Amino acid sequence: MHTDRTSTTRFAVPVDAALRTAGWQPGRWDIKQAEIWADTLRDHTSPAGHRHAVFPAAVEAWAEFGGLHLDPTGPGRHIAPTRVHLDPLHGLHAARTLADLGRALDTEVCPLGAETGTHALLAIDAQGRVYSLDHTGDWYLGPTIDQGITTLVTGLRPARLTAG
Repeated sequence: MHTDRTSTTRFAVPVDAALRTAGWQPGRWDIKQAEIWADTLRDHTSPAGHRHAVFPAAVEAWAEFGGLHLDPTGPGRHIAPTRVHLDPLHGLHAARTLADLGRALDTEVCPLGAETGTHALLAIDAQGRVYSLDHTGDWYLGPTIDQGITTLVTGLRPARLTAG
């Protein structure tokens, strides 16, 4: 009896579909490209001297999901689903912004990609939590890359980060 086809998948159906349409598949791992992004970010210094933090959670997220263009369909659960380009170089010139967020959260934060419709910056912290930063504020998308992608693709309402 084959139960593989009906066993629980890692992502909900609409998220899995958006990821696979973008070219993702289980086991995807482009560590070479992830290392190129890591080197590019490490080598960049802003005019004011700000540098990017690069850490394993970010490199692992880039290796599995980097380069994907997610274009989800459907109405979304609470808000419209978000089109996403998972490429950390969208945040190349945001080293200070990400360092400031990291200080506020007492962790390091690194770019993950961008929401292509709004140009909001997506970021990941050293613990693997995912955020979106836009002109309206900073948003918490989830405790893992999987949950962050799910929030964006299914239109779940993110939580606003508040200064505490």
